[in-house]
Amino acid sequence: MIDPLSTALSSVLVTELAAVGPWLLALALLAGGVIGAGFFGGLWWTTRRAAASTQPALWLMTSLLLRMGGALTGFHLVGGGQWPRLLACLIGFVLARLVVLRLTRPALVATTTTTTTTTTTTDALHPTQEGHHASEPR
Repeated sequence: MIDPLSTALSSVLVTELAAVGPWLLALALLAGGVIGAGFFGGLWWTTRRAAASTQPALWLMTSLLLRMGGALTGFHLVGGGQWPRLLACLIGFVLARLVVLRLTRPALVATTTTTTTTTTTTDALHPTQEGHHASEPR
C-alpha cells in the first residue's frame, strides 16, 4: 500500500530541488567548502599561534568569535531561506573539514624497532646493585 504522506513529501522534495536548480546547489556546495576551509583553516592557524603565545585564551576566544560569526553569516547568506541550498552548503563545509584535516596532518615518521638483549651473570654485581667490589675495602 502506498502511503499518501510519503508520496506527498517526495513530490514536495522533488519540486523544491527542481526550483533551486542544480547550478545553485553546486554553488552552495562550493561556498560551503570555502566557508569550511576558512573556519577549519583558521582553527588550525589559531591553535598553532595560541601554543606559542603568552595569552592563548585570548587567541582562542577571539578566533572562536570571528570564525563562528563568519561561518554563521556565510550560511545565512548562502542558504537564503532555502533548505536545499543550506544543506548543500553544510555538505561543502563538512567536506572542507576533511580536506583541512588531511592537509594539516603531521607527517608520519618512520619508526624502527630495535631489540636489545640482556645478559645476566651470577658472579658479578651490576653497577646499580649494592655491594662491594673486590677492589674496595670492606
